[in-house]
Amino acid sequence: MAQELIISISGMRGIIGENLTPEIAAAYGCAFGAFLAQQKPGKKLTVAIGRDSRPSGPMIFSGVASGLTASGVDVVDLGVCSTPSVGIMLRHLACDGGVIITASHNPIPYNGIKLLLDNGIAPPRPLAQAIIGRYHERAFSLVDSQHCGKISRNDQTLKIHIDKVLAVVNPMAIAARRYKVVLDSVNGAGGAAGKLLLETLGCDVVLMNTEPTGLFAHTPEPTAENLVTLCQQVRQHKADIGFAQDPDADRLAIVDGSGRYIGEEFTLALAAQYVFSKKTGTAAANLSTSRMIDDIAAAAGGSVFRTAVGEANVAEAMVKHGCIIGGEGNGGIIDLRVGPVRDSFVGMAMVLQLMAETDKPVAALADERGGYVMIKTKYPANGQQAAAIIKKAMTLFTDAHIDTTDGCRFDLPDGWIHIRTSNTEPIMRVIFEAQSQDAAQQYRQTLEALCKDVLQ
Repeated sequence: MAQELIISISGMRGIIGENLTPEIAAAYGCAFGAFLAQQKPGKKLTVAIGRDSRPSGPMIFSGVASGLTASGVDVVDLGVCSTPSVGIMLRHLACDGGVIITASHNPIPYNGIKLLLDNGIAPPRPLAQAIIGRYHERAFSLVDSQHCGKISRNDQTLKIHIDKVLAVVNPMAIAARRYKVVLDSVNGAGGAAGKLLLETLGCDVVLMNTEPTGLFAHTPEPTAENLVTLCQQVRQHKADIGFAQDPDADRLAIVDGSGRYIGEEFTLALAAQYVFSKKTGTAAANLSTSRMIDDIAAAAGGSVFRTAVGEANVAEAMVKHGCIIGGEGNGGIIDLRVGPVRDSFVGMAMVLQLMAETDKPVAALADERGGYVMIKTKYPANGQQAAAIIKKAMTLFTDAHIDTTDGCRFDLPDGWIHIRTSNTEPIMRVIFEAQSQDAAQQYRQTLEALCKDVLQ
């Protein structure tokens, strides 16, 4: 059965040729253009558009750009670039909004459209729903021939982005170490910027899948099962560390010098450790992120604000509370000094800086931060089924502190469970974290039995 086009507060995502077509992309562009015109009446509007390397990207760009220009909005074409780069460039160019054409970690058949406001952050739920409403109702504001928007090109993105990243670390301290790094960019948008950053930091870089073909060399989500070859390459080249990006380069996973997959959760933890070593303050992280960041912040006299899943929610909390670091456990780091979007390049630079300053390999840093076991899984469940599962779980985990900001998180003495429906896929995601493998598995077995009862 054909999948439905997913339209949520996280944007639009679908399968090319099946439910995501040029007409749909153009209509979404029209909806965004009309929304911006309503927000800023009488202003000549400009929107920056970047895309990951998928072969369908130029087609979707043409559709979105036609919708925006038909609404009188000028478009700045950033070409193939990372998601955080769009957030940086739209503010650098004083644009009124931004669009990223990407399906993130989804396979090649997919593509998607993410929207950003002039602050570089995705629209909060009420505004996102207003844009979605315009799309469904076809409430557009089309202009006449003389007032159509124009399309221009900007090729400054790479240098501007990397310069901002370099400013938050000490490049000379990292360069003195001459780290050997294997970089796997999965043929996405992050290869060129990743290469430039690491070489500028004095690293000996071994490149893997950095050509932006969009023909992903492996399943693009940077999980352990998809990074076997990266682990092998780290061992073969006797590298100090391996970095893996997803196609739009907003997420980063880490492999240590022995070829062990450390994973995505440690990306934020290690970046936070570096930032909190310089100053105290607050951090922000979503409800699905490891307790490691709470431990790091507490040790430095700080605290963590927890949010619903989604970088926009984390970024908004960071701005509101003046957080010095933030992100999500999927390998996404946000440093507001660089930009309010998850950024794999910030993650690379901060992890290397922490290694240099502590004179420790990343394996030792990760082992010191350990003490938790996390299990991530998912089930084919819709919103109604997920609600039923959560209701039953509340009768089982009666001693838990419950947070229903996003799905439901059960905080228990030795761990936590987070159950939520995905914003981008028709599934229910469940994360378990505990202080031992046995405890995590026990939580998983208990919930799986409950899920079978509801989903049968």
